Order: sequence, then C-alpha cells, then structure tokens
Amino acid sequence: MAARDYQVEISATSATLLSIEKVLDLPKLREDAIKLEEAAGVPNLWDDPENAQKVTSRLSRVQNVIKRLVELRQRVEDLPILLDLATSEGDSAAQADVDKELDAVKKTVSELEVQTLLNGEYDDRDALITIRSEAGGVEAADWAEMIMRMYLRYCERHNYKVDVLETSFAEEAGIKSTTFRVAAPYAYGTLSVEQGTHRLVRISPFDSQSRRHTSFCGVEVVPVVDQSDHIEIDEKEIRVDVYRSSGPGGQGVNTTDSAVRITHIATGIVVSCQNERSQIQNRATAMAVLQSKLLERRRQEEQAKINALKGDNSGSWGNQMRSYVLHPYQMVKDLRTDYETGNTGAVLNGEIDEFIEAGIRWRRSGQRSN
Repeated sequence: MAARDYQVEISATSATLLSIEKVLDLPKLREDAIKLEEAAGVPNLWDDPENAQKVTSRLSRVQNVIKRLVELRQRVEDLPILLDLATSEGDSAAQADVDKELDAVKKTVSELEVQTLLNGEYDDRDALITIRSEAGGVEAADWAEMIMRMYLRYCERHNYKVDVLETSFAEEAGIKSTTFRVAAPYAYGTLSVEQGTHRLVRISPFDSQSRRHTSFCGVEVVPVVDQSDHIEIDEKEIRVDVYRSSGPGGQGVNTTDSAVRITHIATGIVVSCQNERSQIQNRATAMAVLQSKLLERRRQEEQAKINALKGDNSGSWGNQMRSYVLHPYQMVKDLRTDYETGNTGAVLNGEIDEFIEAGIRWRRSGQRSN
C-alpha cells in the first residue's frame, strides 16, 4: 500500500475550500448578515409576523453558512500542525488521528462543494416529502413505510427538523401514504433528487410460500411556499373534507373529526393534515401544503416549456429511479447515475448521502449539457 501524501491531500482540500468560499461569496455573506441583524433588531419587527419570520430565518441560515465556512477553514489550517506534531513525536496513535481528521475534513468539504451546485430558484427552501405505496399491495405498503423510515433516519443523522403532517396507515401493514416537512438549509435542493419511483425486490415476509416479490413506492419532493410566491387559491377551486385521525393507537391519536383533506378540483391534487389538535390548524397546514404542490406544478410546467424550446425529449427521473434488491443478492443501484452499493442495510438505515451527492452532480451535468 502506497504511503499517503498528506501535503498533496491537504493542499487539494484547501484549494477546493477556497473555490467554495469564492462561489458562496463569504464577504457578501458577512455583509448580508450585518444587514439582516439590523433588520432583526428593529423594535416593531414582530408587528408583521410573516416578515419577521422571513428575516430571522434568513439571518439564521446566513449565520450558519458563515460559521460552517469559518470553522472548516480553521480545521484545514490546523491539519499541517497536527501532521507536524504526529511526525515529530513518532506516535502511531497521533498519526491515526491525523488520518481520521483529514478524511473527515475532506468529506465535509465535498459535501459543501455539492451544496454550491444547488443554485436553483427554490433550492434553499425547506422540503415537503410525500411517499405513496404503489403497485404491490401489502408488500408495497410495507415498502413505503421502510422508505419513510429511511428518510427519517437520514434527517435524524443530519439533525434536520422533521414535522410529519399526515400519515395514512394501511390495513394489514405499512402505510398508504405520508407527508412530512424537512426544515434545513437547502433541504429541497438536496432532497429533490430523491423524487421518483423506488423499486424493491425481496422475499416477501407476507407470502406464506416465501416467494420473491417486486413492489414500488413513489416519492414526491416539493419546495415549501414562501409568502412572496403568490400562489392564490380561490375557495371555489377546492373541496374540504373533515374526518377522524387514524393511526396505530395511543394518546397521540386525535379522536375528534379534526383531520382535514383538501382537494384542488382543477388539478386533482389532494392533501391532508392530521397532526394538529384543531380543525382550523389542520386546514391552515393543509392549505400550505397545497400551495407548495401547486408551486411545484407551476415550476414543472415552466421547465417543460423551456425543455420543449431546447428540444429536450429526455424522460423524467421519476420512473424507477432507484432499485433495491435484497434477494437473491444485496444491492442498491441508482438507475440515473449508476452509483451502487451492496450495503443495503446501511442505505435503508438512512445512509444515502452518496446517492444524493451523485444525484446532484448528475442533475447538474445534465443542466450544463442543455
């Protein structure tokens, strides 16, 4: 095994970070932070709650990016010092610490580099993820719940805030559908590459003859609406139904008719919310979800027009974007990027960073070629 060239790796990592700092424009970020701090300090800021929320949210995100860049730059600059100490002392344990820190810094820089590719109009928004079981009956419902768990574990590993808005449980096992909000910087840009059909091949635990089954679930990812998006919905355009929340039981299940389902008549889009304690709150949340989905529909229509002008006849990523095989062999493969791994357990436990990074780079390369 060839000796590791630490100086070359550290120099390359530092250069990559420098390019990231230029792309993100660290001086401008600091100027923005000062302006936002001034805006957040206005005495009557909260007279307009929506604007106040927008200002404080933007300030928090800018400060987080600055902090991340500054801390990462310090870690890169500390690497040569750690390397000199380990070399002078001839300590194998210290050398192992250098290896570990260098690998960690390189991974973090790579993740941040991917974030610089997220420059779409809505990429910095929170994300609304909807998962639906598709073909496969009870097997598909169980698969949909497994996919939901995969994303929740992914969010947990990254300390992303998740708010489950609605879950429709299947009769025998699993779920029919669920919708949850992921609140994190660039959540939509990051997770939008997960949109599409996920296929599972395995020996079904619900088949008494232990036969191999194929099942599908669909993942939809849309950006959360902002007050400036101007998505107006006429009351005449929707149908509102109220019903009793359902679930596996326990004190958390509301036993009153407070859950709300809203159908947008023109498009057929249906959204539900049951996590709030009152019908009014559930309706407000469901309307926000509907606005997000209508916003995404508008974005897709606009993109379709652009693609038509460009002569882009490529298919959507949506059809079987990823395959998960648990039998007769173990493999998860992204059918767009060809990235694959045999560690299916880790993937289903939320370790999907490499798939997401490959998806973002793949999408970006496709945009450049158009």
